[in-house]
Amino acid sequence: MPSRRTLLKGLALAAAASAVPLPAFAEAGYVPPLRQMRGMWIASVVNINWPSKPGLTAEEQKAEFVAWLDVAVQRKLNSVFVQIRPTADAFWPSPFEPWSQYLTGTQGQDPGYDPLGFAVEETHKRGLAFHAWFNPYRVSMQADPAKLHPDHPGRRHPDWILPYGGKLYYNPGMPEVRKFCQDAMMDAVTRYDIDGLHFDDYFYPTNSTAFDDSAAFAQYGAGFPDLAAWRRNNVDLMVQEMQQRVLEAKPEIAWGISPSGIWRNKGTDPLGSDTNGGQSYDNLHADTRGWVKKGWLDYIAPQLYWYIGQPPADYSKLVPWWSDVASGTNTLLWIGQAAYKAGDPAQAAEWQAPGELSRHLTLNRDHPEISGDIWYNANDVKVDRIGSITTAVNDHYQRPALAPVLPRLAKGRAPHRPVLAYALRRSGGVEVRAVATGRDEPFQFAIFRFDGHARSDAFDDARNLVAVVPGDRQVRWTDPDGKRGDHYYVVAVDRANRTSRPSNPFRVL
Repeated sequence: MPSRRTLLKGLALAAAASAVPLPAFAEAGYVPPLRQMRGMWIASVVNINWPSKPGLTAEEQKAEFVAWLDVAVQRKLNSVFVQIRPTADAFWPSPFEPWSQYLTGTQGQDPGYDPLGFAVEETHKRGLAFHAWFNPYRVSMQADPAKLHPDHPGRRHPDWILPYGGKLYYNPGMPEVRKFCQDAMMDAVTRYDIDGLHFDDYFYPTNSTAFDDSAAFAQYGAGFPDLAAWRRNNVDLMVQEMQQRVLEAKPEIAWGISPSGIWRNKGTDPLGSDTNGGQSYDNLHADTRGWVKKGWLDYIAPQLYWYIGQPPADYSKLVPWWSDVASGTNTLLWIGQAAYKAGDPAQAAEWQAPGELSRHLTLNRDHPEISGDIWYNANDVKVDRIGSITTAVNDHYQRPALAPVLPRLAKGRAPHRPVLAYALRRSGGVEVRAVATGRDEPFQFAIFRFDGHARSDAFDDARNLVAVVPGDRQVRWTDPDGKRGDHYYVVAVDRANRTSRPSNPFRVL
């Protein structure tokens, strides 16, 4: 078997010959990050991912969800973003909105278990973070209010909903609608042990007057220069108020939005990006740049679903633009990656290259403002049509990674330092046993392996991080690559991803 040095030299020569960037681990001086968002979206609307079809039994639905978590673990991810309110309905027993039709095939029908409760518990068992993904205003994927459940809020308050494009939407311009939507989502936040509240990019469906909110504008739009400014303010209020409610109810969870990738084009606004595509500021009335600059979000995850060099929206131009927006703020920047385009024969030739998505992550490393990626969607992460996900994982996820710490939580109380009871050679490798101290149970344990004693700053990156395992009062884990003379340390990690001081070392004899 060739040595690592020979392997890296061969990779370098091959990359130079083909003008393909080196994989991350092969670059001289590469330091793998200790913290990096590695997430994927699990979509439920129209049964895109989970459940795969309506009407499955509770046990079949549970088995499918666990299989998605297995995909996340296999791809070395640390977070899942699960759609639990796809169309003003619920994947939990909500007092505000009916059970989702995507569970049983019939809106309002009890699936026989609590999907959200089950999903959160199983996710945490694997040491993964669970971000609850909500669609703010979409009511249904069809336009007939009579097809909604008889007790649906849209039936009880027909003035709350508007048709557009063959779908129904709550009217964002009505204060009572905005409060109701917030109440419905906060019910899940307060009742379940989730790690994040996540919005996708659907606020207003369009900038067209065909979305007829003229009555609400006449009632509430005084003082605004035009309909667009009023609509934008309505979305701003939703974002700002959600932040306030999260901070009041559960300040240690993450709150963020994944908007479409273009705020405005430079041709429209000198502050915009060097692009020529649909503008969320104008088309969806979403001032995404403003939310970051005003500090209304913990993170933003723009959907940069374009290849490097693509006209009129080039990934390599949008990454530095978003990095500049996030720079100097307390808003983390994660990038939404188009796993669904890689290998799709209907897409451009650039998407048929297995290394395209890996190149995206390589480019991201030149921008320290970016602290991770979220992949859309789970099925494409699993199927991996042309090996693009495998390539990205092999190139960039060589080491495990903890999820990022929100800047506003960084100075919170760190978990207690654990005790490393032993690191002993067994038939399958080196068995490590760690024990938590203090009253709080760690969410995870990060296990480090060194050739000798570690310096205090050696725990700031992942060069020696060999595993991140689910937390408990104590944990046993076997390192298949461990050997005599290795030194092990364990670090406790809490739900906000803060880390303890390293444990005592243990040398393998």
